[in-house]
Amino acid sequence: MATRVLVVDDSGFFRRRVAEILNADPSLEVVGQAENGEEAVRMTAELKPDVITMDIEMPVMDGITATRKIMQRTPTPVIMFSSLTTDGAKPTLDALEAGALDFLPKRFEDIARDRDEAKNLLCQRVRALGRKRMATPPGTTPASKPISTSSSAPAPAPAPRINKGGTLKLLAIGTSTGGPVALQQVLTNLPADFPLPIVLVQHMPATFTPAFARRLDQLCKINVKEAENGDVLKPGWAYLAPGGKQMLLQGRGSRANLQIVDADESQTYKPSVDITFESISKVYPGETLAVIMTGMGADGREGARSLKQMGSNIWAQDEASSVVYGMPAAVAEAGLTEQILNLTDIGPSIIKRVM
Repeated sequence: MATRVLVVDDSGFFRRRVAEILNADPSLEVVGQAENGEEAVRMTAELKPDVITMDIEMPVMDGITATRKIMQRTPTPVIMFSSLTTDGAKPTLDALEAGALDFLPKRFEDIARDRDEAKNLLCQRVRALGRKRMATPPGTTPASKPISTSSSAPAPAPAPRINKGGTLKLLAIGTSTGGPVALQQVLTNLPADFPLPIVLVQHMPATFTPAFARRLDQLCKINVKEAENGDVLKPGWAYLAPGGKQMLLQGRGSRANLQIVDADESQTYKPSVDITFESISKVYPGETLAVIMTGMGADGREGARSLKQMGSNIWAQDEASSVVYGMPAAVAEAGLTEQILNLTDIGPSIIKRVM
């Protein structure tokens, strides 16, 4: 059965463009179009689409207000179209807090090298959200049981020195789709005297990471900042990898610091969880708690494998509470996880393990 989509935008040209792209995919079907947020709320209740694409700035009712009302009345996965400028960061983050699950730029050329790649990415993201059922409010789903390794999955990595109760020196978290809200939920649990430094890798454009780091810093008891080259890791501080760059750890112990480098054009993720985690395995072998949370794809699996081989602990978010169960599933199915946790349990479990 095709994923049913409601397209919402005040531009008739843009609505038609999006509808044509989605309808060209046999697994997707545009069932309605709305030109403002008020229409979107009404049509969502009437049509009950599987996914909504939503513009932020519209007359009558803006997309953020519409998303909030939809989540209250008929919860439905929403993907926002936004500007990837610095000015577009705050309203996009506001939309995610209102309940939107993902965002894409209105200028498709900002995310793809050519038109076909942009079309494929739009359809891929809509399909992924179409598999997300929102009958239960976030955070109320039961914890999932650990996933058994399938016969087609890579063999579990050897980890003869698993740090089950030893001293930890770093917390590392990797996320993608659904990550901003998930990170906020986990990090706001942590106390101001949290004894470890934290590194965060969230797939996000370069123009968004400064605003996201500031927002987390305002909401959390710990300190949060966008990572800068040469930052020395300090307990109770979280360092967010800058968008469009790669974040590496170097040094050792109290001298450990961050190296921010230009991303290679061939690299799919900028920042990449794999690249950061691989560097961590050399700086804090067997002394890291790494958590892979909601996100599309498999970024983080190979980095987690490197950490696991050195004896570090790997946790993953469960399917029930993930917006997209891609990254955590990749780690779990590779046999790398010690725990698979519901989002509501990750923060408290980190505190119990670390403090």
